[in-house]
Amino acid sequence: MQKVRPAAHTEIGRLLSAAASGRGGVLVVSGAPGEGRSTLLRTFTSEPGWTVLTACGHPDEREYAYAGLRGLITGIGDRLAELAPAPREALAHALRGAGPGDPVTLGLATLALLRTATRTRPLLCLIDDAHLLDRASWQALTFAARRLGPERVAMLWSFPAGAEPPGPPVHRLTPLDPVESRAILAGHAPDLAEDVAGTLTELAAGNPAALVDLAAALTPQQRRGYAPPPESLPPDSPLRRRLAAELNALPPRTRHLLHLAAAAPDASPDTLLAAAFPSGDATGPALGDFAAAERAGLVSVTAAGVRFRSPLMRAVAYTEMTAARRRTAHAAVAGVLQARGATLPALLHRAAAASGPDDRLASELAEAARSADPAVAAEARRYAAALSPTPGGRAGLLLDAARSAWLAGRPHEAGQLIRRIPPAGGNARVRARGLTAEMSLPEGRPGARDVLLDVAAELAETDPGTALEALALAGESACRSGEQSRYSALARRVAAGQRGDEPPAVALAFHHVAGLARIADGDEPGAFVRLREAVALADRVAEPGPLLRAATAGILVGDPRRAGALAGRAAVLAREAGAAVLVPQALELAALSGMAAGDYPAANEAALDGAAVARGTGQPVLAGAHLAVLAVLAALVGDRETALTRIAAVGDGPSRPLCEWALALLDLVDGRCPAAAERLLAVVTGPPGPGSALLRVAVVPHLLEAAAQIGLREPVEPVAVAFDRWSGRTGQPGWLALRDRCRALRADDGEAAAGHFDAALAHDGEAGFPRAHTELLYGRLLRRQRRHVAARTHLRRAAETFRLMDAGPWAAQSVRELRAAGERVEAPAATGPALTAQQERIASLVAGGATNREVAQELHLSPRTVDHHLRNVFARLGVRSRTEMARLITAR
Repeated sequence: MQKVRPAAHTEIGRLLSAAASGRGGVLVVSGAPGEGRSTLLRTFTSEPGWTVLTACGHPDEREYAYAGLRGLITGIGDRLAELAPAPREALAHALRGAGPGDPVTLGLATLALLRTATRTRPLLCLIDDAHLLDRASWQALTFAARRLGPERVAMLWSFPAGAEPPGPPVHRLTPLDPVESRAILAGHAPDLAEDVAGTLTELAAGNPAALVDLAAALTPQQRRGYAPPPESLPPDSPLRRRLAAELNALPPRTRHLLHLAAAAPDASPDTLLAAAFPSGDATGPALGDFAAAERAGLVSVTAAGVRFRSPLMRAVAYTEMTAARRRTAHAAVAGVLQARGATLPALLHRAAAASGPDDRLASELAEAARSADPAVAAEARRYAAALSPTPGGRAGLLLDAARSAWLAGRPHEAGQLIRRIPPAGGNARVRARGLTAEMSLPEGRPGARDVLLDVAAELAETDPGTALEALALAGESACRSGEQSRYSALARRVAAGQRGDEPPAVALAFHHVAGLARIADGDEPGAFVRLREAVALADRVAEPGPLLRAATAGILVGDPRRAGALAGRAAVLAREAGAAVLVPQALELAALSGMAAGDYPAANEAALDGAAVARGTGQPVLAGAHLAVLAVLAALVGDRETALTRIAAVGDGPSRPLCEWALALLDLVDGRCPAAAERLLAVVTGPPGPGSALLRVAVVPHLLEAAAQIGLREPVEPVAVAFDRWSGRTGQPGWLALRDRCRALRADDGEAAAGHFDAALAHDGEAGFPRAHTELLYGRLLRRQRRHVAARTHLRRAAETFRLMDAGPWAAQSVRELRAAGERVEAPAATGPALTAQQERIASLVAGGATNREVAQELHLSPRTVDHHLRNVFARLGVRSRTEMARLITAR
């Protein structure tokens, strides 16, 4: 358990360290049933270098005085002879079971015995379920515990959550996170399918005992996802029996209401009351009947609904009912909801109460799902599939349910629904392969785009809409050698079905695919025409999926501001529609667009949000892509420690080219130009990957800068020519400015280079960091030409901009060049209260009470970097403490 309870082990380690140094103490570990209190204590029963005593409270021994104390000190009973007569006799009296003695005398005697046991080595007392100790033992132990100050004694007590005693410090065990939960499942079921593991992780809600019980009860079919996963703990689970016992201890009316709440977790209390007693008789259940469950900590009741302590408790409450009672509960709730006009929720409960196929109800559910958010639509379509009397109907509904589940951020559920599609499902099986490949794209799984091309080929004539979607999703294939001709040919087949009167979203997809096909054919001018048409149609579309396509087209034609606006709009619409899985995809495009536009704060914000959402929707590889973008943003301003921290978090995978770009930028800022050039050449010549459409052009200015420093010409010339042509075709001032900067770096003589630098700085689109970088490069050239006065003008502007953007290494380079150009540079004056975007975010989090470590985790920084930024914030704001800063930030 040590691997999955690091916080608890840290707290216990502090307790042991203090006790070993003669500062004894107590730590209470509390948690819900099954959360691992007992397991955690057992890991310390053989603590090296310690004498360990153990005891455990039992309900049937609470009436026996000193039963708990006797169990604890049995291991050091031979030390009784070393005590003075009075404490020795008091303890002997208690151990003989001769009845309660004086509590103070027994407490002092217990303390004396514990002290005696520490003469050779420190003492650790582990007391599990301490709340079940007999009263006399509890009094003696707590009396001794309050006086442990100078003793080498540590006491570790476990209590249920909510029953902790006052006084001692408490470490509350929290539910395991998904990664820790998967580790436990892998240990007990190594062959578990990934989506099944996701379902069990969700059901167990971070409870270790539940994870073990669920994994042990799976059939081989369930392990691989070919049979529905369990809906609750197995009947022989000790944890289930404990939870059921808690429910059964409630009054009958309360238990009845909780059964209804388990069947209808989204229903309001008044709906449940109406369903529990439809006649409305005054003697029926009332709101006060929930009170017993609230006092027991099983549920919380608000006007919005009844929330169980955990999904486990709800699942046990539901499965403890017989099948007949479950159908009756659903039917009762459906009647109330239908009478109140809640059509879709009523249909869902009617479906849950159904006992066989019902084509009419299936059709009603499928129709209602069209206007529902993805999470509800998935449930409705799943029920409709179960009610459909034909294999073809079931197949289509299961596929639609799987897509809705995936959009709702539940890929594990989607995968299981796909596997339930019957073999006789016709085109649904082909479309299911396409959906599986689409789900794999954010994870960078190999072969996904090949599968999409296969799907497009199979459905080009029979289902051109799905074929068009598959081609749009397989877009990167248009840039891959070996797939270009296939992509182009498939695009022509699908385009043959275009009528010209399609809705804007479909027309946008046709233009997008046609543009990609032109790229595959090497027709860049034609590609720009079709992709710009796709971007233009975006204003007539209000769906996140097509907007993502338009944003990608905007990136391909070099219009990052338009692409960023479309991606941002897609993220908003996806959130509103409940399409959680599309949000991080949209934010990735927004981050890449912001970076291309030179708007680093916006890019940083989008990538931070995207990483958090991607993790929350089960897309760790996409989260890594966001971290890689954050690494590049840190490297761009020369923040080595932050960049390396983020690169380490990404690891190997499809986002590695972005990390290589970040490492090359760090090489560049440190003057290691050969290493930078080698890395960047590998990026532009490697296979396409996440963000490669932008990556292959965005790295070129840095590649040419490194190449110019070391005189590398021939290998980079084709890349330079392609960049020159592409950037000119965009017509965007920012790219044109970079084009002219690159021309300056490739120029054969100083005058020509100076002319290109002047042209670059004349473009309105170059501002902020990119412009400052151009000023630095131009100033360096002029300084080498001994045009010191002109050089100093550019270098001053570069140094000032870099300082304002907190790009210290680049500012230092500018200052060194300034000094070399003959200017005496004083230490920079205080910049005033203005903070960088990074500093603003750190200051806001700290003002909200976050620790440096919590800020580091939130922003994917190292704690040292946070500390560095905080010192700068204090200096800029003129404050000396976190409290002063919080007041100032709050007042702004």
